[in-house]
Amino acid sequence: MHPHLARLRTALHALDREAPKIQAWGLKLAAVLSGGGRMLACGNGGSAAEAQHLTAELVGRYRSDRRPYSAIPLHADASSFTAIGNDFGPGEVFARQVRAHGRPGDVLICLSTSGASGNVLAAAAAGRECGLTTWALTGPAPNPLAVLCDDAVAVPEPDVAIVQEVHLTVIHMLCDVIEEAGA
Repeated sequence: MHPHLARLRTALHALDREAPKIQAWGLKLAAVLSGGGRMLACGNGGSAAEAQHLTAELVGRYRSDRRPYSAIPLHADASSFTAIGNDFGPGEVFARQVRAHGRPGDVLICLSTSGASGNVLAAAAAGRECGLTTWALTGPAPNPLAVLCDDAVAVPEPDVAIVQEVHLTVIHMLCDVIEEAGA
């Protein structure tokens, strides 16, 4: 077996013990979205791509046709992102948007393979201050983001590519639960 596939298999096997948590997250997120709340998502680089993948599945559709949900990838508004970075510094590019768009009861999903990205940590802190439920998808724990958020799924694998692949699996698992919940 190819080494990458072997590491991915091991990481996916470890994810199986997180299935009840992912189920609970999906049910909570389904309730928030179906009740008119929103989900915000943030990350850098590949994690930004994963965040945007999740929001696209919720605004568009995953497997079945249903009403669109409010899901915002915080890196995708280039004008706001660059203005905030210029005026307030790169550490605020997500946090300021959380304060603008997040409402008590909404959900913020923070993705970081290291669990130590400063701007993602600032977003999580802003989310908690604003009354959002904060969840983290990270690489190996312990890490600052997993500690800061209300809950976390930490992939016990040092290879960033494997962590990102497992994060995509978690995203699809969440979408499955949301659609099964009929949200």
